[in-house]
Formats: sequence, structure tokens, C-alpha cells
Amino acid sequence: MELSNAVTALAALAHPGRLAVYRRLVQAGASGLAAGDIARATGSLPNTLSANLNILSGAGLVASRRDGRSVIYNARYGAMRELLGYLMEDCCGGHPEICSPFARGNDCAPSAPCSTASG
Repeated sequence: MELSNAVTALAALAHPGRLAVYRRLVQAGASGLAAGDIARATGSLPNTLSANLNILSGAGLVASRRDGRSVIYNARYGAMRELLGYLMEDCCGGHPEICSPFARGNDCAPSAPCSTASG
């Protein structure tokens, strides 16, 4: 991941409403959520939600697809993994125990909730 992409993604997440929307989409899994469901879950107004989804989408963190009359949004797990990897790329400074809680666990699959792996 390039610095400019990381900055764009972090800027998109650096807002309470957008972060709440993104976290809800991560929780929803690969099936995603319709805009109305996101609004109800986060207490977002429709115009605010639309703006927040556009910013998250522009940052590459969210994708959308049409399903009949609804637009379904989902978190782009690959983009999330890239961002987290970028943030941890230079972690530890020769001390792997600093990053080990993150490096060994928290495996997320798009179709399953996150869990901490043992090992």
C-alpha cells in the first residue's frame, strides 16, 4: 500500500459517523447491508449516510452492488487487511513480541466473524 492510499483510508475512518458505518459493515460480513439497514443500525440520516458511504467508497474501503431496488454495501476486507498490514509493516523494531498479539490472531474471513486464533 502506498502512503497516499493509507492516508486516504485513515482520513475516511477519522470521523465518528464513518467509523461507525464501517465497523457495522465489517460486522455484517460479505453479504453486506442495504443502506436503510445501515442507517437504522447507526442512527444515520439518509443524506449523511450517503456522504459517508461515498467517502468510504472513494477510499476503497467499501464496495456496493445493486440488488433489485436496493444498494447493498459491504466492507472490502482486502483493503482493510492492506491498511492494517501497512500500519504494522515496520512494527516491532526487532522485538516481535510487541506485535505478536496482532500477528498471530484476529483472522477475519469475509464470510465469517473475526475470531482470535490460537498459536
